[in-house]
Amino acid sequence: MKKVLKEVLSTSIYILFVLCAVYLVIHFVGQRTQVLGSSMEPKLSSEDNLIVDKISYRFHDPERFDIIVFPFRYEDNTYYIKRIIGLPGETVRIDEEGNILINGEVLSENYGKEVIESPGRAYEEIKLGDDEYFVMGDNRNNSTDSRDPSVGNIRREEIIGRAWLRIWPLDKFGLIRHR
Repeated sequence: MKKVLKEVLSTSIYILFVLCAVYLVIHFVGQRTQVLGSSMEPKLSSEDNLIVDKISYRFHDPERFDIIVFPFRYEDNTYYIKRIIGLPGETVRIDEEGNILINGEVLSENYGKEVIESPGRAYEEIKLGDDEYFVMGDNRNNSTDSRDPSVGNIRREEIIGRAWLRIWPLDKFGLIRHR
């Protein structure tokens, strides 16, 4: 009887340890998320499953062109995946030709799938606060992003993490390159 009790206690402690470890990993290190929609094509496609790195931004600030995950303000359990375009303290504007201007200078980038047709609220210069980021999807004409008032500027505290690893589909398995 003592041996059975000892075995049950040992197994219970082991299960408790595993559950605590899983909790810590999910809440502080990384979590799985799924891409829904085409706003990040061609880099990420709908149904891609990703692991989000939640720890690296504890040691350094997000950088331009990082692909980040953040919650949508108006719908519970809805997360957006977008690329950082504007950094804290910068001004962002999109001109009539679809160029992105950062502090008045054209941003040199090639992530956009096509020429921007609608600058949205970035038609006028947007001044980012000390903790705000301007984000856009790579599929610029099929993305609800910082150009839309429902998304707006993303505060630093809203960023859950950085897209790190694609785990599905298996033929695309691998680290996600941000630059």
